[in-house]
Amino acid sequence: MPESHTNGGVPRGTRVALVLGTSGGGVGRHVRSVAAGLAGRGASVVVCGPASTEEAFGFGAAGARFAEVDLTDRPRPIQDAKAVARLRTLLRDADVVHAHGLRAGALAATACARVAPGPLRFARGGPPLAVTLHNAVIAGGRTAAIYGALERLVARGARTVLGVSPDLEERMRALGARDVRHALVPAPAPSELPSPAVRADLRARLGVGDRPLILTVGRLADQKGLPALLDAAAGWAGRTPEPLVAIAGTGPLEGALRERIEREKLPVRLLGQRDDVPGLLAASDIAVVPSVWEGQPLIVQEILRAGRPMVATRVGGIPGMVGAAPPREGPARARPGERGRAAGPAGRRRRARTRRRPRPGRPGPGRTARRGGGPARRDAAHRGRRGRAARRALRGTARRELSDSAQTQRVGASRAKFAERERLAARPRWTG
Repeated sequence: MPESHTNGGVPRGTRVALVLGTSGGGVGRHVRSVAAGLAGRGASVVVCGPASTEEAFGFGAAGARFAEVDLTDRPRPIQDAKAVARLRTLLRDADVVHAHGLRAGALAATACARVAPGPLRFARGGPPLAVTLHNAVIAGGRTAAIYGALERLVARGARTVLGVSPDLEERMRALGARDVRHALVPAPAPSELPSPAVRADLRARLGVGDRPLILTVGRLADQKGLPALLDAAAGWAGRTPEPLVAIAGTGPLEGALRERIEREKLPVRLLGQRDDVPGLLAASDIAVVPSVWEGQPLIVQEILRAGRPMVATRVGGIPGMVGAAPPREGPARARPGERGRAAGPAGRRRRARTRRRPRPGRPGPGRTARRGGGPARRDAAHRGRRGRAARRALRGTARRELSDSAQTQRVGASRAKFAERERLAARPRWTG
């Protein structure tokens, strides 16, 4: 049990378990920051995650104990079952569990649940669980269905769900989560600010010269919208001086991006994984965040801290970070069978409003037509008169069309009879 003395709101000796899956950037850095803060306040912290995360972020050096758990980035039934069993052992004595990410949260919720008596059912139990959702599900088909099931599992199994953007919070509320709050993911403060000489040094090493340097930092994945950035770079190629686009990061799209850059001879340079992002920001003239969706990206905070101009897409939690208006309602993705109409909660609400919208002349929601008269009844009577007048006009038009058709037939028959008489009259007659 933790001691009664508290430090910064955390009782000394509180056993905290942090769970994360595969991470190559912001989530891992955030978990390390949380682990360091809790350990500094006297909590006993264990971080559960893949071995690659300990290698990348060094949780042990932040004062936490690291326990390896094979949490893959894709659903794999056998590995997931082993991960749940491993987590159940590690989380058994924890006072609180905080999972980061949808898959980590779903597996932690399963590990913290207890089996209810009777048929195989899972009920709430074990240590209290908080889950922070850092990313939206941008997928379709079977993948979307799988992640939808994970979302429901998190909504039902977590005591508190934190979302890094308003759309994630709304999604969890719609799925029945008990306590939904807004997550704050601050970027760690840099140990030191780059000196003025860093800008000139990095620009010289990159061979920028007097050209404008446009920088983007992030994982080379579909979510980051990098193909659109390459499209823009192709349009900048004719400018004088020609801007240079520098992309820092690694990921699954690296090969495809490099092949396109070489094929189209684009003014884009892939810098790979960098540990001098503050220096790159100092060397740049403008930073770009072209993502399809983002929560609270650390790079946006770093750009603002560096005082660099920024161009970013109006998606996810970015507008709230920079004080801009939230994104307009619209489809995050088009689902099968829903092309041409908005998908997701926003589209469903818009279609529901359209269905509820009263037609002209009809009472709207909450209004009823009274039998004793009133505007609604007069409108109904007016519609009845208009309907009868329209039916009479239609019948008149039909009669005229029939009459015209009959007249045409009669004229045709008369002309045929006249032609026959003329033919008979022209025949030679025999006289005896």
